[in-house]
Amino acid sequence: MLRDGKYAAWFRTPRGQGTGVVDLVQGRISGRDSFFTYGGSYQVDEQQFTAILTVRRHAEGNPSVFGPDEVEVDLLGKCSGLVATCSGTAREAPDVQFEATLIYSQDDAPAADARCAIVKLNADKLPKGLDGRSRPRHPFAPTRTPPS
Repeated sequence: MLRDGKYAAWFRTPRGQGTGVVDLVQGRISGRDSFFTYGGSYQVDEQQFTAILTVRRHAEGNPSVFGPDEVEVDLLGKCSGLVATCSGTAREAPDVQFEATLIYSQDDAPAADARCAIVKLNADKLPKGLDGRSRPRHPFAPTRTPPS
């Protein structure tokens, strides 16, 4: 069963590949990567699903894995546990086969009794500079004159 929630997405076509983040919530798709936004809808039938995904450029950068900067993709997929895979083609680039893998991202809630470790800093174990000091001296810092 395809769960509602956030998914890490890896996708590819013969023209290239990429990654993004996708939210699936009650039949609606939303997401993005560095250059494109995703939207659309999906329907689930047990372990299989269908989706219509719209992809639009929102920033200049890498070329689209489809060719055109705006496409509508028809997808057919299956879900197995926390991973879903799907494939399809865009109406604007019907000769370009699209494949995607979605990996469900579980929220990493901290344990209620988690405690932070306290680490004691030992400056003697820090790397020494050329002058034997623990950290480099700022070029405009006053120089020290050894006591006489």
